[in-house]
Amino acid sequence: MDIGSYEKFLGEDMGRDNFVTMGQIYHTVIERERRFEYKGEDVEDVKQEITDKKTSSGLPKTYTVTEGDDLWNISEKLYKSGYSWVDIAKANNLANPSVIHAGVKLTIPDVKPKIIATEKQEKVSEVQSANAIKGDSYTVVSGDNLWNIAVRAYGDGFRYVEIAKTNNVTNPDLIFSGNKLTIPR
Repeated sequence: MDIGSYEKFLGEDMGRDNFVTMGQIYHTVIERERRFEYKGEDVEDVKQEITDKKTSSGLPKTYTVTEGDDLWNISEKLYKSGYSWVDIAKANNLANPSVIHAGVKLTIPDVKPKIIATEKQEKVSEVQSANAIKGDSYTVVSGDNLWNIAVRAYGDGFRYVEIAKTNNVTNPDLIFSGNKLTIPR
């Protein structure tokens, strides 16, 4: 850990008492285990903790942040929508929602997930399903691109890579009218 960064941020001199290493943490855990403070239970590195207590909507009441978590990912795990990160930030009075630390226990609000859908998106979905590519081959027409072909074939534009690889397309931006593409299924 770079104490210098924290000293600058906090405007305080940080000495030895403010520095904790993983070795110190593990040493403390091992000492406690030797004194049977864990009642003979195994001590494991816990990656994620979601409490058993649930809200009325079935969500846990708290969530313990793990290394690499951010509010968007936590929201996706719990609400199946990243957009509800705002509710988590608000429920926890986070001054800077982009900075959360492993080990922090967050309160999870009992709110409906935020699903973003617009009338335009719904119309696009209707058009895409009407123009869906169902077979295992497709002939390119003017205005096509691999992204839109993948959306029509799979409902997922990111799968354009599969179409490009199957058809030995070295530059996915260059496809031409009349090209016959194999659609891997």
